[in-house]
Amino acid sequence: MSIWSPTSWKDKPILQQPSYPSQDELNRVVKELESYPPLVFAGEARRLKDQLADVANGDAFLLQGGDCAESFSEFHADNIRDTFKALMQMAVVMTYAGGVPVVKVGRLAGQFAKPRSSNTETFDGIELDSYRGDIINGIEFTKEARVPDPERMIKAYNQASATQNLLRAFATGGMADLHQVHKWNLDFAHKSEVSAKYEKLAEEIENSLRFMKSCGITSKTYRNLRETDFYTSHEALLLPYEEAFTRKDSITGEWYDTSAHMLWIGDRTRQLDGAHVEYLRGVNNPIGVKAGPTMDPEDLIKLCNTLNPQNEAGRLNVIVRMGANEVGEGMPKLIRAVEKEGMNVVWSCDPMHGNTIKSSNSFKTRPVDSILTEMKQFFQVHKAEGTIGGGVHLEMTGKNVTECIGGSFVVTEEDLSSRYHTHCDPRLNADQSLELAFLIADTLKESRK
Repeated sequence: MSIWSPTSWKDKPILQQPSYPSQDELNRVVKELESYPPLVFAGEARRLKDQLADVANGDAFLLQGGDCAESFSEFHADNIRDTFKALMQMAVVMTYAGGVPVVKVGRLAGQFAKPRSSNTETFDGIELDSYRGDIINGIEFTKEARVPDPERMIKAYNQASATQNLLRAFATGGMADLHQVHKWNLDFAHKSEVSAKYEKLAEEIENSLRFMKSCGITSKTYRNLRETDFYTSHEALLLPYEEAFTRKDSITGEWYDTSAHMLWIGDRTRQLDGAHVEYLRGVNNPIGVKAGPTMDPEDLIKLCNTLNPQNEAGRLNVIVRMGANEVGEGMPKLIRAVEKEGMNVVWSCDPMHGNTIKSSNSFKTRPVDSILTEMKQFFQVHKAEGTIGGGVHLEMTGKNVTECIGGSFVVTEEDLSSRYHTHCDPRLNADQSLELAFLIADTLKESRK
């Protein structure tokens, strides 16, 4: 294997990259970003890797969720807070009802770039470059907005930095205290059946906390009751941005991508000889790789060997995204190949990307029933194979959006237009996410019997 450097990806073929009008301007921005402080620290990434090793062994569960694509226009402290609350709700349901610790990783503080199925979009007979995320170009359908602008990377960094700072404050400043379980319920969700189910569970937790307090165990004396570890992640798609934050750890001398704790490679950019695999093989963060229905078992083994040559537990997360009713056929052969080679991986389910449809009124949406079906099948296959379904990867938000149809608090196709706010793909709202959390908790509980 060739010698790796933070720039060796430039010698490889690359997909899903913008064509910037000025290479000199791009180089100037990347040089400026290289002087900026890191967003995360190498020690934090190592701690996440240790916790993901527990996930691989079945001693914890990975919850990874957040925005499809963060935007500049919707950047607001309340939106970050509500997504954090929704993830905390899900985590406490899985931990209490499922009986395992939950490793919490947000698709936040850097999830700006999006791969696209086509380089161009056509509307009313006008063809323009595709929108690739706010870090690259604007969503407005104008020629000027769609021109890639490297200055957007600086704005993305500033927003990611503020988001990361707020998440650290939420995780350690009192909002994560288990005594706040009732306050995590979002205002709009109080009428739903699943929210009532959560309130009942919250009461059980409060009763348990009162008992623990009588035994001398309180949030004042035990950090784990008042604080939580919360990590960030995004798809490492825009490689000039990732290169700018590739730093050598002063303690270990190893390279880390300090733009996030965990990075992943998408299903469209996982070519073995491609730039994205080349870049991520050299950084020591935990790494994810998406595995869609076209993933060949031999290619997965080669990816595992390339991205995790030391076969470290917690280093590699295989994120399966096949679509409802496709998992039963496509996933067993991947599991068997990995098991045969004795490879350490975390198996995670992305039930979102394989279940996107267009509604009768032309909205891109995802049926909650299909999402739940793929999640159930994911666990069923692992049970049949005697392996561990270790996590879930969701596009979701704490906002009261109407982007995915169905769920216990039913969103219909007619409802989609009322609060359809996503800049790219449809997201679960907090109510729908909580419904999925109870399904996962029941599955985890069953697996312990």
